[in-house]
Amino acid sequence: MKYTLKNNNLDELIELAQKGDMEALEEIIKRQQKTVFATLYYLNAKPDEIMDLTQEVLFKVAKNIRKLKNPRTFKSWLNQIIINQFYDTLRKKQKSVKKVCLDNQDENNQTNSEIPDFASNPYQKVVDKELERAIKSSIHKLPDPFKAAIIMRELQGLSYEEIARATNCNIGTVKSRIARARLKLQEYLKPYIS
Repeated sequence: MKYTLKNNNLDELIELAQKGDMEALEEIIKRQQKTVFATLYYLNAKPDEIMDLTQEVLFKVAKNIRKLKNPRTFKSWLNQIIINQFYDTLRKKQKSVKKVCLDNQDENNQTNSEIPDFASNPYQKVVDKELERAIKSSIHKLPDPFKAAIIMRELQGLSYEEIARATNCNIGTVKSRIARARLKLQEYLKPYIS
């Protein structure tokens, strides 16, 4: 009799996969592939590379799942793999990745803007699609460290601590990068935000 893993939580699936359960590993991959793809979509300006990068990340997850010591740190661990794969690809293309340190950034000057949520109608769908393109384009304009931090915080909902672990920097740097990224995004998106 075949059992189903769809009702298991992620921690349980990880523990099963670490014991060699291939069905549990397959379920983890199924659940995480959209997250990996979405993260790479916002990190990488070249859509033709996203599928290959996604496959590489998921392969590394499958290959290294037994090395994960604590299932509760899976999201950070996965993001570390995504970020490393992204930067490895950049290095292979012989692009230099600029490093920016913003430890002294004052966050007290930050302002928050919200994008209104409109009911879906044909006109609004067109506007929403345009806004989505503008947001993606604006995220691509950010320096890579800002881009990674804002994606992990706003799109994946990771904590500052998880982002710090995934990017190998301190929490102050993470907070600063996110604050600077938000300010830049507000500047880029000013025509779209009322």
